[in-house]
Amino acid sequence: MTSLFKTEKGKEETLNLYDQKLDELTIKYEYKLIDTNYGKTNIIVVGDSSKPPLILVHGSNGCAPIALETYPTLHEKFQVFAIDVLAQPNKSAETRLSMKDNSYGLWVNNLINKLELKNVTMVGFSFGGLIILKTLIQNENNIKEVFLSAPAFIVNGNPLCALFKIFIPMKRYIKTQNVKYLEKFLKTLFTERDEFALKYLSKVFLYFRMDFSPVPVIKKEEAKVIKTPITIIAAKKDVLFPGVKMVKLANTIFPSLKKTVLLENSKHVLNRKDNNKIEKLILNV
Repeated sequence: MTSLFKTEKGKEETLNLYDQKLDELTIKYEYKLIDTNYGKTNIIVVGDSSKPPLILVHGSNGCAPIALETYPTLHEKFQVFAIDVLAQPNKSAETRLSMKDNSYGLWVNNLINKLELKNVTMVGFSFGGLIILKTLIQNENNIKEVFLSAPAFIVNGNPLCALFKIFIPMKRYIKTQNVKYLEKFLKTLFTERDEFALKYLSKVFLYFRMDFSPVPVIKKEEAKVIKTPITIIAAKKDVLFPGVKMVKLANTIFPSLKKTVLLENSKHVLNRKDNNKIEKLILNV
C-alpha cells in the first residue's frame, strides 16, 4: 500500500512534531498498539486503570497528543485512551475508511472490544464527532455518554465560503509554501492563534495526502435510534459546521440529546478558555 505521506523525510518531520507535543505535556503515559480489523491503531493511555474509561478522538489532520493537550486534566477522573485516528498524520495505520458507511463505527467498536472496555465515555472534536456518532449507530452497548465539540456529521456550512476561506488558501500554501496563505487558513478556523498548529499543519499540508471527500450528514432515522446521552458544544462562528444551525437541528433529531452549548464567540477550533469549560462539563458528570 502506498503511504499517505509523500516522502519519508516528510513523515519523519511530522512525527517529530508529534513527539515534541507529547513531551511538552509532561504526563505519564503508555503506548498501546492494537491490531484491529482495519489496521494497527496507536493509542496513548493516560491515567489509572481503576478509573472509568474515556476514549478521546481528535479531529481531521490531527493526532492524539493534540487531543490530550486540549483536555489536560481528564485523566484525574478517567483513564483516558487518546486514539490516533486511522489515515491521519500520526502513528496509526494509513487505512482510509469511508465516511459513507459504518466502517468508522466498526473500527472503534473493534477497539473497545479488544481493550475490553465497558461504560465508556467518549469525547470528540470535529471529525472525531463523526467517528463517535458512527460508533453509536453501529453499536452503542458499551458506551455510557458522549461529548461532541464542533462535531462533523450533523450540519455543513456554506460550501462557497469553505472554498474561498479554507480550501483555496490551503492549496495556495501547498503550491507556493508562502506562510501568509497558511495564516489565512488558520485565522478562518482558529479562535486564537496556535503556534504548534502552524508548525504541524505546515508539514501536513506539504507532505500528507489529505482526504478531501465531502463530509456527509447523519440521517434522521440514524439519529433517532441512538439512546446514549449526547452533549453537543457548537461554535457560532464555525464556518465548517455552523453552531446555530447545528443546535437547532440537533434538538429535533436526537431523542437522547442531554445538553447543547452554543459558544457565541468561537470559531471551529476553540480557544483554551472554552476548552476548559468543556473539560469541566465532562468532569462534573
